[in-house]
Amino acid sequence: MNFYSTSKKKRKSSISLFLTFCLFGSSLFSNAQGVKWANDGNSYYRFIKNELVQYTLPENQPKVVVTSKQLTPKGMETPLSLQFYSFSEDQQKMLLFTNTKRVWRLNSKGDYWVLDRTTGDLIQLGISLPESSLMFAKFSPDGKSVAYVSSNNIYVEDLATNNIKQLTKDGTKTIINGTFDWAYEEEFACRDGYRWSPDSKSIAYWQLDASNIKNFNMINYTDSIYSQLIPIEYPKVGEKPSSCKVGVVNLADAKTNWMNIPGDAEQNYLVRMEYIPSTNKLLIQQLNRKQNHSKLYVCENGNVKVLQEETDEAWIDIYQADNPYSIDFTNRFIWLTSSNSILWASEKDGWRHLYQISLDGKPEKLVTKGAYDFIDLKYTDEKGGFVYYMASPDNATQKYLYRTKLDGSGKAELLNPTSLKGTHDYSFSKNGKFAMHTFNNHFTQPVKEFITISNHKPINDKESIESKLPKAQETPTTEFFQITTADNIVMDGWMVKPKNFDPTKKYPVVFYVYTEPAGATVADAYGSSENGLYVGNMAEDGYIYVSLDNRGTPAPKGRAWRKAIYRSIGQINIHDQAMAAKEILKWNYVDSSRIAVWGWSGGGSATLNLMFQYPEIYKTGIAVAGISNQLTYDNIYQERYMGLPEENMEDFVKGSPIAHVQNFRGNLLYIHGTADDNVHYQNAEILINEMIKYNKQFQFMAYPNRTHGISEGEGTFEHLSTLYTNYLKMYCPPGGR
Repeated sequence: MNFYSTSKKKRKSSISLFLTFCLFGSSLFSNAQGVKWANDGNSYYRFIKNELVQYTLPENQPKVVVTSKQLTPKGMETPLSLQFYSFSEDQQKMLLFTNTKRVWRLNSKGDYWVLDRTTGDLIQLGISLPESSLMFAKFSPDGKSVAYVSSNNIYVEDLATNNIKQLTKDGTKTIINGTFDWAYEEEFACRDGYRWSPDSKSIAYWQLDASNIKNFNMINYTDSIYSQLIPIEYPKVGEKPSSCKVGVVNLADAKTNWMNIPGDAEQNYLVRMEYIPSTNKLLIQQLNRKQNHSKLYVCENGNVKVLQEETDEAWIDIYQADNPYSIDFTNRFIWLTSSNSILWASEKDGWRHLYQISLDGKPEKLVTKGAYDFIDLKYTDEKGGFVYYMASPDNATQKYLYRTKLDGSGKAELLNPTSLKGTHDYSFSKNGKFAMHTFNNHFTQPVKEFITISNHKPINDKESIESKLPKAQETPTTEFFQITTADNIVMDGWMVKPKNFDPTKKYPVVFYVYTEPAGATVADAYGSSENGLYVGNMAEDGYIYVSLDNRGTPAPKGRAWRKAIYRSIGQINIHDQAMAAKEILKWNYVDSSRIAVWGWSGGGSATLNLMFQYPEIYKTGIAVAGISNQLTYDNIYQERYMGLPEENMEDFVKGSPIAHVQNFRGNLLYIHGTADDNVHYQNAEILINEMIKYNKQFQFMAYPNRTHGISEGEGTFEHLSTLYTNYLKMYCPPGGR
């Protein structure tokens, strides 16, 4: 249950980290319209009206470098519609990704074209392969070839001759070369499954064997008179994962040399792999099945040695630099070539910090120090000796830019203007001289500026964030607060009160929940407290809208906070939410008879658990695509946070909503898509059976052939939002009394 954050002006960035993606789909993750930095470090590219424009800083002068005519294939009248583009290392050739199709979460399958910017030639790759079948095309380092995956095999195409060579030939539906199965993609963000060697002579790749993974069959009842089975290789919790290995295939003879990585391939995961720069050695990260023991292996000619390993009593988080839900994301190592080391994120001292791990066996160095969490890496300046990163030591709902010495000798230095309180982000130029700085908070729409890093000053005062604030800022409606529960747990929350709020009246409260380790809901970000499923305005109608982050959510509050939920999903998170709600019920203006809760996916599960475990608090619930039985979900996610069922089955049972159905006595609307390949529709029928068993009356809506986001089909969102709103108004009426 990995959840995503995007932005869409119509609904702001609200709904939730996950729900925005579900509603608006993978097309939002196209990078064709975003900023891509040029290699010179002083300019960037943007596509504008089907033309590639290069902007040079600090003047920010535009120059069209690729015209729409150059992007128009011979015999066609319109230019290619791009989902993604990339450059060769010399930036003289461009890979253009178009005609794309969705594979699970993202549109990662399609057609690729190469534009030679020197000659103007525009050539389609893989012309002999099926239409829209190419995945993860990449230039070789020398720019002479492009590799790609099609039908679970790896190909390489010579750009001078367009000769296509098939490097692997054993790919089938279950033997997967150069990409991954559903579970690896969903839970590790592993999609692109191969790497070019620095000398362009070979390719290292993952091979997954999913032949022992059982099919989960979804059923399509509506697209033909006879029902159709839709099988998915889906490893449920408690089932062994796909076996995985890494091989290196030589381009000259297409022979693969397999790495001799220790351990049972069906009891371990290989989650990160890359060539060590300027060598033919591989660095590979292995996680055991419980995901609480990580090893880094250096591999050469098939032989391996352990470089570093660590364990955790709960699980080891895999830090993923960049946006893991962009089409070009790979689980990269962060190389420090000057010291022949990597930057490595670990929580072993109780906080998420960066360490230098030497490839030469030298002692590791702690880089970021202190009682705070490193959040995200932005830039490493090896020449200057600094690392730039996001953190927020004093407020877990916000993000700021810090830097410190790469050798660990310095202190964290805040670089943001102290006047801008909220959520910041940065995209650094290649040389670290400039950055695109974005800012927003709960009452400020996202604004951006280009800055000079040395002084964090805008390159153009007229285009600065400060100059844009008057138009971007709104009257604040969201209040941030903290609740201390009876267990002495301090939880962050936000609240939106009704317009024309009268403290002498009592109002209904609607809680929005997620509660699991894959996402937090409380962020000082624009639109974070808006309910995109509600038709109308909750504040105008007279609701108090609230969300709280419990222990186990991925807030930057230390390892103990995040790992407290281990083996306790459905228990500790639910307890924290209920205890916080009890404190809120003490507020004089809260009507305890009108308390509602809703959530999607993990939030749907939490809604069910809150309704069933604490019926004295929550009177109305709307659960969308929730898990009713934890044993139905995939092994990577559920075993990471819950352990293995054969060792602690009682925890899976106690945390599952169906174990508490007999307590239910309120109003429940349960919603699920029948083609949900993530949280399977079987959860709905399992829940229905249990509700029938105890004669529990509730309402249920199934959306035929809709996936986890319930976004497919004409009129779907309007129907869903209308259903949601009408039910809430009927059983938890708005307004002060």
